[in-house]
Amino acid sequence: MKFTLLASTLTLGLMACGGSDLDPGAGDNGGTGTSTLSVDGTVSAQSRLTNARNASEFDTEFSVRLQLNGQDVTSGTVTMTSASGSVVLAYTQQNNGRWRGTAAGYDEVYILDVDSGADNVHDVRVDGPNVHTFSDPIAGETVDATLPLDVKWSGDHAADSASIDTENLDRVSIPDSGNYSMAAGALKSKKDQAQENQIRIVRTNRVSPTGATAGSQLSVSIENDITVVAMPNPISGG
Repeated sequence: MKFTLLASTLTLGLMACGGSDLDPGAGDNGGTGTSTLSVDGTVSAQSRLTNARNASEFDTEFSVRLQLNGQDVTSGTVTMTSASGSVVLAYTQQNNGRWRGTAAGYDEVYILDVDSGADNVHDVRVDGPNVHTFSDPIAGETVDATLPLDVKWSGDHAADSASIDTENLDRVSIPDSGNYSMAAGALKSKKDQAQENQIRIVRTNRVSPTGATAGSQLSVSIENDITVVAMPNPISGG
């Protein structure tokens, strides 16, 4: 009986450890490389719907700037891999020269591979933040812009960094605590009519690639927003 129980426990343990490197929760990995390339990479997911709840309701953009000895790397192969497959990025001279690509949905875990001649960076993995959703205020809710407003959101784990912004509030860094109180006036309002406002929260995880030059990084961010309505405000300048 003891032997049977032990065997069952070992089997369950092996099954639990058999996940893919692309599964959420796989963790970060600095990867390998020739330590010759400078990497500045971003994976940015944006929601298509207000208060999106599913990964399929996001679109993801990839942007990577590569340099060798201070010069932009314009040739080679740059690939971003996730559970949905691999996206080969294309070089463009826009925005100081970056490798770019897009994908539907948000897979949370992304792996970057770069090959350019004798120089490379491989297997840089970022386990990004999970999809966060707003629980307060409720989408479409009418609020008083002259009062502070508590914003609450959900997330399985705190991200490395987070930020919030509105039409009247420039992006500001906040703790990814699931709760933030916006000061009065953070929402735009009008004197004689209601005014729609978007509240956006961006959460980001990042990794320093081991096989790249000092100061390199790859980040994965997810942005979700909610629309609320500011009631007419007689003292508003609008």
